[in-house]
Amino acid sequence: MPTDKPECRCILCHDYGDRNELDLMDQHTVEHVQTRGWSVKMIPEDDHGPGFAYTVGLWHTHRSPELAMFGLDVHLMHELLNDLGDEIAAGRPAQADQERHDLLDRYPVVLKNVDLKWYREFFGRAISFYHHPPFPILEVVWPDREGHFPWNTGYDEQYRELQPHLWLKPEDHPIGVWTQLIQPPGPVAP
Repeated sequence: MPTDKPECRCILCHDYGDRNELDLMDQHTVEHVQTRGWSVKMIPEDDHGPGFAYTVGLWHTHRSPELAMFGLDVHLMHELLNDLGDEIAAGRPAQADQERHDLLDRYPVVLKNVDLKWYREFFGRAISFYHHPPFPILEVVWPDREGHFPWNTGYDEQYRELQPHLWLKPEDHPIGVWTQLIQPPGPVAP
């Protein structure tokens, strides 16, 4: 492993106590990281918002930022994150603000740094694995059918609520489904 990056503080690299006390999901994560190098967590769409998926273990195994993707079918995102993980394992690193053309057939994706204030809401299994932040996470942002990204003029509004803008601080994020998840409830009407 490269030594020019901060040391890994995960549960595989440090003794935080009895691993037999891990819940089944954390045990599953550890097994995947030990055998594949990372694990992909899928959170399906529900009443609170669109589904998403993220990796756990890329930082441990490859000193690569973890990856997160939102708003597509969770099984497709699982496959895409594994594909991108395979690219990283093959020596093609993932970096912030990088445009990648090796993931979707006709469209590029852009990798954006995730602000630390979003971690607790979305990446609980990664926090459990690494025991605490900071560890880097990149959001894999996909474009609309015309190739526009959420920050571009002309981005198709029907996709606006599918992907959060995790590169922004929560207080700077446009109000919507994603900010409702982290904002405390307002006052109750009489």
